[in-house]
Amino acid sequence: MGSPPGSGPGAPPPADGVAERRLHPVTPLRRAWAPVAVVVGWAVHDPDQAQRQLTRLTTTHLLIGLAVLIPAAALYGFLTWWFTHYAVTDTELRIRTGLLFRRTAHIRLERIQAIDVTQPLLARVAGVAKLKLDVIGTGKKDELAFLGADEARALRAELLARAAGFAPETAHEVGEAPARQLLRVPPGVLAVSLLLTGATWGTLLAAVVVPTLLWLATHNLWTVLATALPLVGAAGASSAGRFVGEYDWTVAESPDGLRIDHGLLDRAHETVPPGRVQTVRIVEPLLWRRRRWVRVELDVAGSSNSVLLPVAPREIAESVVARVLPGVTVPTGKELSRPPRRAARCRPLWWRGHGLAVTDAVFAARHGLLRRSLALVPHAKVQSVRLTQGPWRRALRLADVHVDTGANKTVAARLRDAGEAAELLRSQAERSRTGRRDAPPDRWMA
Repeated sequence: MGSPPGSGPGAPPPADGVAERRLHPVTPLRRAWAPVAVVVGWAVHDPDQAQRQLTRLTTTHLLIGLAVLIPAAALYGFLTWWFTHYAVTDTELRIRTGLLFRRTAHIRLERIQAIDVTQPLLARVAGVAKLKLDVIGTGKKDELAFLGADEARALRAELLARAAGFAPETAHEVGEAPARQLLRVPPGVLAVSLLLTGATWGTLLAAVVVPTLLWLATHNLWTVLATALPLVGAAGASSAGRFVGEYDWTVAESPDGLRIDHGLLDRAHETVPPGRVQTVRIVEPLLWRRRRWVRVELDVAGSSNSVLLPVAPREIAESVVARVLPGVTVPTGKELSRPPRRAARCRPLWWRGHGLAVTDAVFAARHGLLRRSLALVPHAKVQSVRLTQGPWRRALRLADVHVDTGANKTVAARLRDAGEAAELLRSQAERSRTGRRDAPPDRWMA
């Protein structure tokens, strides 16, 4: 068997019997920007002082400054790369960094819940990739940037294989688990869905109405431009930014979870880990309903993955949800019970958007009238249940029931009858207890 990725003549000697590896040689170019960023940050923080200093500089001083700054930046990038190593042991991933102050991260393989491969535009040109790791109990992702694109995929496969229990000597041979494509969002459908999003049209409407009112009130062109340009820019950036980020969205099924690939400029390869999804939300904007399109969002414990499908026909979206939450059937609108009619005294008209359904598998709560959102929480993922009731709702015999998940998020069934809410509080606590007891263990590559 050949040497592991990243090892070779240039790699540092083994430490504690474990061969350490270095990052890709292009990494110093990324690290070299740090000293330049310090200078730019100082200039942004104190622009007046920076401008005064620039006016005093002569051509000679400027050339001397560049002659010092560029080699210093290059040396800093090289040294940070030289002193950064990583190693994979039988039980953990070690990452050693630090030029002056050393830091060693010990990441237990069984606590890794997602490994994403991302390629910013320049990284794609250079043929390198960034490996991001979601680890249970950490708020910030550890990363290895940069590795060769093939090396990053091989290391990801190796880490997942070891986390799944494969022996170290065979983990290299497992390779990346095969995947079967479930859905690909056509760019045209994505573009139309963004045009039919109410937030985009709301921002554009504000960009027309607000400047017009300001012009009628002030007749000052600069005031109008200062208001209109940010509003138009916000609408364009929101739609264009989502299009670029969600371009060519592809979902595939594999033994290590659902794989998501997307991005026009920066390409991302993400994984929805098995058993770690806490909540699934099916969002249905008003202008999408005629086409029966929905957006599917996720809450994953300790992970930043938040979108499963940017837009898809409802039937296909529900089939994908069934793979994320095995055994779960999405309740239909007829299966959702509305709050009692007296709830209209609390929320006139909007009370009709609330609904609740509790099945053997999930706690399902809907809210929203124009932009409906149906949240599905598996009983095994409910960490706590709460009942809240203010003075006005107590007088109307209404209450809200909240379920808290492991992703530090809350789903609420609002405006329920007080007696129903009390019974729901008791029964949901019992469902959560039995759900956690009967839930299968979360395993990679099962």
